[in-house]
Amino acid sequence: MTRAPSKAIARKVDAGPMGPLAERVDAALAWLRAHASAPRRDEMGPRYGIHTDHALGVSMADLQRLARELGRHHELAAALWSSGIYEARLLAALVDEPERVTAAQMDRWCRDFDNWGICDTVCMHLFDRSPHAFSKVDAWCAGRGEFVRRAGFALLASLALHDRGSDDTAYLERLPLVEQAADDERNFVKKAVSWALRAIGSRNPQARAAAVQLARRLAASADATPRWIGKDVLRALASAATLKRVARRA
Repeated sequence: MTRAPSKAIARKVDAGPMGPLAERVDAALAWLRAHASAPRRDEMGPRYGIHTDHALGVSMADLQRLARELGRHHELAAALWSSGIYEARLLAALVDEPERVTAAQMDRWCRDFDNWGICDTVCMHLFDRSPHAFSKVDAWCAGRGEFVRRAGFALLASLALHDRGSDDTAYLERLPLVEQAADDERNFVKKAVSWALRAIGSRNPQARAAAVQLARRLAASADATPRWIGKDVLRALASAATLKRVARRA
């Protein structure tokens, strides 16, 4: 059962941006520990494939609630990330200020990614709003580390899903990145490559046609990994839900 924070913790968390940073960090960490669940923590690996030695077992719903109370705060986000605690880092992604995120910070945090949960949350809730996003897609998709490369494609997928205001040029120009990485058989990479191609293909009919063309080429491959990605993407882009979404964006 979720426990309510003590009044003292609540007052510190709600102190506002003028409150001492160290007190705000301590209060936020205390709030997280008060809402921790050992059973939830213990099932993160077996049930969700999120393996980390630094988790408390706090639900995303509770993290989002705390993030709304805290508001955006760049320095607080940096301090929370430095704690090394899994949920504190998720919270950092929810409270950081995208316009103040630097390219160097993105690289530092990316090097710390050690599971898909932290990787995808940071990319979907923070990095895809950064002006440096596309440059990091290009750099990370060409990286060697499993979660560095996953971050590149998770970021590309997040951009494709959330960016409604620009045309498709930036996404279609990056289809070669998808094709080049399609033979990477590491589980978290191949799933992110598929996700990115599916996200691009769901933008509108024109982007879908380009994504389907590439997916068919991958599906015809003699190698198992690109063949799996191609078939996964074709299946997703042919679903009724995706076709309805694409038609709505025509």
